[in-house]
Amino acid sequence: MTKTLKAVLLGGAAALAMGGAAQAQDATACLITKTDTNPFFVKMREGATEAAEAAGINLLTYAGAIDGDVESQVAAVETCIAAGASGILITPSDSRALEPVITQARDAGLLVIALDTPFEPADTADATFATDNFEAGRLIGAWAAATLGEDAADARIALLDLNPSQVSVDYLRDQGFMSGFGIEINDPTRIGDEDDPRIVGHDVTNGNEEGGRTAMENLLQIDPSVNVVYTINEPAAAGAHEALSAFGLDDQAIVVSVDGGCPGVQNVAAGVIGATSMQFPLLMASLGVEAIAQYAEDGSLPENTPGLGFFNTGVQLVTDNPVEGIDSIGSEEALDLCWG
Repeated sequence: MTKTLKAVLLGGAAALAMGGAAQAQDATACLITKTDTNPFFVKMREGATEAAEAAGINLLTYAGAIDGDVESQVAAVETCIAAGASGILITPSDSRALEPVITQARDAGLLVIALDTPFEPADTADATFATDNFEAGRLIGAWAAATLGEDAADARIALLDLNPSQVSVDYLRDQGFMSGFGIEINDPTRIGDEDDPRIVGHDVTNGNEEGGRTAMENLLQIDPSVNVVYTINEPAAAGAHEALSAFGLDDQAIVVSVDGGCPGVQNVAAGVIGATSMQFPLLMASLGVEAIAQYAEDGSLPENTPGLGFFNTGVQLVTDNPVEGIDSIGSEEALDLCWG
């Protein structure tokens, strides 16, 4: 996503806020994230807070203790229903298990918007504002294959995923990476059913640094010749790099990831991450709040990006080692964009 495109989208959000502010003064919106420690969700909360202030609505924020904490998210949704909120923005920890309580919220008249992670089925929520997570994975997979060139045919690939639940954001990025790398996909909603001999294995990270380090250690025990590492997000990538360094293999493997947060972009500049797909969580959250403000004003629902089943908030490949045929920006430019 270019600066120009971001400006257009943010300008539209600002206009929506001004239009809805007059009649949304008493409205309440809820933001429910997977955790309150991951920088991605911290930035999402910042975007929601700024948009709520601009729209003149009250914002309540909640988060799970860890990624996968469904119980805390269920309790948060129930609290928002009881508070008479106009709408809920949620990054579901489990895109399937939350369906009953989300249905309860919608039946109570709340607008429910999924951020970043689509529900399964997607129409569990009224709308989804997200990165095209499959495309984010495809970009880093294609970059990794092109970077290796002929050696991609003999790659040794470790995939560091999210958690055993295999929620939508997890399998979309994983399967996107494999598609971009040239690996045949079997069931696109299932991780680990491929039979490509280049894959050393999958492990889970819970999307954090410690999990990334442990998962990388486990896979290196299986095959210390790993030379390509896919990671679900940049905290997991940082942990993977720590493990590779401890094994003396940090120069052997290229690490790719998804997020595009400022710490991750700095790790691209430092050579820790070879390439990452930048998302825009602040934009997801701000547009989501404005959609709730508009809903509170006139009952209108947000529209999807044409041709897609969700509102696409964009993705941009970031690398300091560009390859021909794949559009990318360098870390210096990305530092001016990261999650803004």
